[in-house]
Amino acid sequence: MSDVSGRFVVAAAVVAVSLVVMASSSAAAAAHDYGEALSKSLLYFEAQRSGRLPYFQRVWWRGHSGLTDGLEQGVDLVGGYYDAGDHVKFGLPMAFTITMLSWSVLEYGEEITAAGELGHALHAIKWGTDYFIKAHTHPNVLWTQVGDGDSDHYCWQRPEDMTTSRRAYKVDAENPGSEVAAETAAAMAAASIVFRRAGDAHYSHLLLHHAQQLFEFGDKYRGRYDASVEVVKNYYPSSSGYKDELLWAALWLHRATGRRGYLDYAVANADDFGGTGWAVSEFSWDIKYAGLQVLASKLLVEEKHLSSEQRAVVEKYRSKAEYYVCSCMNRNPGGADHNAGRTPAGLLFIRPWNNLQYVSNAAFLLTVYSDVLSALAQPLRCRSEDDDDGGAAAAVAGDEVLAFSKSQADYILGTNPMGTSYLVGYGERYPRRVHHRAASSASYQHDKEFIGCLQGFDSWYSARRENPHDLVGAVVGGPNAKDVFTDHRGAYMQTEACTYNTAPMVGVFSKLMELERRRRGEDAPPSSASPVAEDL
Repeated sequence: MSDVSGRFVVAAAVVAVSLVVMASSSAAAAAHDYGEALSKSLLYFEAQRSGRLPYFQRVWWRGHSGLTDGLEQGVDLVGGYYDAGDHVKFGLPMAFTITMLSWSVLEYGEEITAAGELGHALHAIKWGTDYFIKAHTHPNVLWTQVGDGDSDHYCWQRPEDMTTSRRAYKVDAENPGSEVAAETAAAMAAASIVFRRAGDAHYSHLLLHHAQQLFEFGDKYRGRYDASVEVVKNYYPSSSGYKDELLWAALWLHRATGRRGYLDYAVANADDFGGTGWAVSEFSWDIKYAGLQVLASKLLVEEKHLSSEQRAVVEKYRSKAEYYVCSCMNRNPGGADHNAGRTPAGLLFIRPWNNLQYVSNAAFLLTVYSDVLSALAQPLRCRSEDDDDGGAAAAVAGDEVLAFSKSQADYILGTNPMGTSYLVGYGERYPRRVHHRAASSASYQHDKEFIGCLQGFDSWYSARRENPHDLVGAVVGGPNAKDVFTDHRGAYMQTEACTYNTAPMVGVFSKLMELERRRRGEDAPPSSASPVAEDL
């Protein structure tokens, strides 16, 4: 596919906003190179690839792995992504990663293209969607996991040396999994828009075909996926159930197809499925409510022919989206009961384990919602959940929402009490002992001597020395509630990175890069696709 950037069209217009300079307690925050952060973020996904690596692979210290995945079950499941520092391929977080990567490109594709990174972004998405196509072997069958978390965690091996179980697990009509089916449908629907805009109509159509089948499967055969695939319960259980994923997938399919039936589904089930009822303070691979509420809010900008009934329901979605945004900004009335937690330095803090996943997802949703506010020429109105029926609301300007998102991104990039960048490879100080089997071990490219299951614990995991390879672009779990970070492989709640931590930052860095360019009064650079785009 040639001249990708020349045909890549982003529907939303770029809205000029004020760039607010954030200040730390002692001095103005240092400026960051968001273009560099964007480039490194996309590089990270290459380190997480499973399968036979392409010739244009840039992360040289990785090799082919998982080449017999699915063989035992008679299906080709080679490819896809490892979610974190281990080697299990978990379907739900992988699909969420692809949804968020696709959403980033859909919102900020012009910025990504101008940075010369569109080809790498498309490759990152396609590496996931190619795998989903393989995993969706029949209309009502989706292979949702390869590997076993328990046996995998007993070993510290490079992916090229794996000796642990590669058993594959599926959901089907008798053993349903609505969450993973619907999230995979959302990912493929969102990606279908990306590739349609990029000029690849055939691949876009293929993705949309699978997305529609998967949504129908997840909706017709409803059931929790962790009840059907019990081995996932200790790693990616579904605490919110599957109704949020069904609404989320319906909205993405409406965007991808324009069909009213999907919008009608999201409207008709809004109350019963919690879409207009859940007021939440987090957005993650598990809990999609805030994301679908922000996505629904975009209909007020993009959908010109909403009926009065549809508009009323969409406004209810928007009310809950504003609760989430206000909660992140600590602007809801009612104190701690209605607002997300913060560290002393102002970082959003939801949970001790991998907290930056919630921060990166919040930064993205707030960035997108600030665009919604700008397009509607309206402020954010903050009221507590109990005041939905007309209580007084504090008005917050849209550029203040974007400024808060920027403050979270800048914290991740090093504007924090420890002066540490939590994006690996960015800045002078960043985590050097990331909890990651491949990055902490000798490169298979240079040392093909087999590393046994327990040998890696003695040789690499327990060693105090730095990892031999930087996991460039990975967003690690981050500091604790007191802004303190421990750079040690054993501190996995802080030093393990996940694909869904980095995916939303692709969009955030792209937006901030463009704003910084405008602030400096620079002309937009000529659009140029990455050379690897033609290999898609």
